[in-house]
Amino acid sequence: MIYCYWDRDRIRQRMIWIKDTLTSSRYRIFLIKKKIRSRMQDKTGSLASPSQGHGETMRKTRHAHRTWKRIALASLLAASASIQAEAFKHTAPEHLKEFEEALKLEPNIDNGRRLFKTYCITCHGPEGWGVAGSGYPQIAGQLKEVIIKQLADFRAGNRDNPIMRSFSSRRSLGGPQEIADVAAYVSSLPMTPRNDKGFNLRLEEGKRIYDELCADCHGEKGEGDHKKHVPRIQGQHYSYLMRQFNWIRNGRRRNADKKMVEQIQDMTPREQTAVMSYVAHIRPDNVAPEGWRNPDFDNFDRSWRPAKIR
Repeated sequence: MIYCYWDRDRIRQRMIWIKDTLTSSRYRIFLIKKKIRSRMQDKTGSLASPSQGHGETMRKTRHAHRTWKRIALASLLAASASIQAEAFKHTAPEHLKEFEEALKLEPNIDNGRRLFKTYCITCHGPEGWGVAGSGYPQIAGQLKEVIIKQLADFRAGNRDNPIMRSFSSRRSLGGPQEIADVAAYVSSLPMTPRNDKGFNLRLEEGKRIYDELCADCHGEKGEGDHKKHVPRIQGQHYSYLMRQFNWIRNGRRRNADKKMVEQIQDMTPREQTAVMSYVAHIRPDNVAPEGWRNPDFDNFDRSWRPAKIR
């Protein structure tokens, strides 16, 4: 059974918003093309003159088409960059303000439980343990401050995940109070005792690399730092750690720490596998007992799994 808590009105509003956005973008592109085409026709209006040879006419036509394509591409790229810059200029300060405000608020755990059921449970599961090997991370037990920051980053577009950006938007999740509420509830959940641990190979090498490159920020045992908003990575699914590591290295994670990005550029696949396996094997202190189920959602169908993220 698939659980979906979006009512029809909300889905209809979302579809209208998507349609309006696409229509606006397409119309903008249409106007740019129309203007360029008009200018090119003015310049090449005499291409089909009977006094010119067919070869000369074709040469000028091809040249005009190439010029038009170059101008169109440059105009579209400039327009796209302008639109993104304008959007970021207006949204980034707002998300930063919400992030700072959410950190100061007293969370309401009951409301956080309700929001978790509405927006998080379908992909991350009733325990918040995610799905090993599917790309859905374990969020249970993550530091509250880290969850708040990540939700703000999703809103600002600093993390590349359309699903999370939609669910974490103000229209869906709400304002700073709601962010603080759901973050507090998720942080209170115990972590899974059966995470995806990857490989049991070269764990000593992984520990050596971790102690050298990672421990200063993520902590001696991967416990994170709530004051610096450094995430807890101990006991996380190996597959998710590997994917995020690759995204940080290639620049897809725009909210990544610059120092970390520089440090991991020269890391070999062997070293990456070793250190991620080691991190996945670190057992957190707040692990749930074997067989534990979240009593808040006894009736949730735990046999269902979301589609794998690629």
